[in-house]
Amino acid sequence: MARSIGVMWLLAVGVTPLAAQKWQIQYFYDQAKSSFAVSDLQFPSAARGIAVGVIRKANREDPTSVVTSDGGLHWQIVPLKEPPVSLFFLNDSVGWLVTTKGLWQTVEAGRSWTKLPKVPGQIYRVHFLNENHGWAIGPKKNAVETHDGGKTWKPLAAAAADYGENIAYSAYTWITFATPQVGLITGWNIPPRRYGPMLPDWVDPDSALQRRDVPHLSYTLTTSDGGGRWVPKSGSLFGTISRIRFASGGKGLGLMQYGATFRYPSEVYSLEWPAGTNRTVYRDAKFAVTDIWMATDGTAYLAGTEVRGRLRAMIPEKVRVLTSKDLKDWTPIPVDYHAEATATILAASDDDHIWMATDSGMILKLMR
Repeated sequence: MARSIGVMWLLAVGVTPLAAQKWQIQYFYDQAKSSFAVSDLQFPSAARGIAVGVIRKANREDPTSVVTSDGGLHWQIVPLKEPPVSLFFLNDSVGWLVTTKGLWQTVEAGRSWTKLPKVPGQIYRVHFLNENHGWAIGPKKNAVETHDGGKTWKPLAAAAADYGENIAYSAYTWITFATPQVGLITGWNIPPRRYGPMLPDWVDPDSALQRRDVPHLSYTLTTSDGGGRWVPKSGSLFGTISRIRFASGGKGLGLMQYGATFRYPSEVYSLEWPAGTNRTVYRDAKFAVTDIWMATDGTAYLAGTEVRGRLRAMIPEKVRVLTSKDLKDWTPIPVDYHAEATATILAASDDDHIWMATDSGMILKLMR
C-alpha cells in the first residue's frame, strides 16, 4: 500500500518512476526476404522524424527513408536517389542528407530533397549553425566550410595540420557544437596493420581474434568563436571517438569504441567543454554501447547491444538501454523483446521525446 501511494505521489508531481518507462516499437520494417538497414535517425521536432538507410533484397540495395509528421503514429516510405550516410537538421523543416555521392537539402522535413552542388572530396557528416554557415567533414582529413548554404565550399586550413602521417588512412568523423560559439571536430588516423586481402571476421574468426588493438593517432579541432578559428591537436589513443553529445552548459558525453579483441567493447566518459576535462563513467565487457544521449537536466542514456560471443557485432543481439541521473548508478530501461541489432542510434527533439533506431529496421520510442 505504501509503495502504491509513493508511486501515485511521483506521478502527481510529474516524476515518472524508472520502472514505468519502457521502449516500445513504433515502426518495424518486416518484409519477407528483405531488410531495412538504418544508418541515421533524426527527430527535429516532437512530431517530425526521419530515418534513412538502405533496403536490402538479395543482391540489391535501395536507398530509402521513412518519415513521420505525427510523432510516430504513421510512417511513410520515401525513396532516396543515393545511399544515405548521415543526417543533420537545423529545425523541423530544413535539413541536410549526406550520401555516398554528395549532399542534399530538404525544406520539407525529408519528404523531398534537392541535390546541392558537389562538395569537394568525400564527406561523412555536416553541421550548420544557420541556413548559410556550415561545415562538412570526411575521409583523408577533408574538412570544408560554406557561407552560402552549400553552394560553394572552402578548405578548413587547420584541418590539414601535418603530423607526419599518411592521410590516406585518416578521417574526420564527428562534428558538434556545445554552444553556438564552442565547437568540436574529431577524427583518427589508423594505418592498416598488414597488406593484402583480409577475410571478414566472421569468415576467419581465429585470425580476427589474434589481431590486437594498438594505439593510433586521434585528431581534434576546436573552436571558441563560432568557427572563426579552429585549433588542431593530436594524441595517441586506443579505440575511436564515435560520438560526442552535449547538453546545456557544455556538459556532455563521449563514446569510445574498441576493436573485437579489446577488453571492453566501448567506454563512455563525461565531458566538460570547453575545459576539456573528462572521466570514465561506464564500461562493461558484456554491453557494447553504440550511441549516447544527454538530456538538458543531465540525465544520460546509453544504447547498444548485449555481448555474448567473442566476436562482437557479427550477428544481431538483444538491444539494451541504461540511464543515469548522476553518471554513477545505471538503471536498465525495459526494451521491447523483439528489438535486436548490431548497432543503435539515439535521437531526441526534447527531453520528453526520445527515440531509438536499430540497424535492423526498428524505430522505438521511450514511453513514460
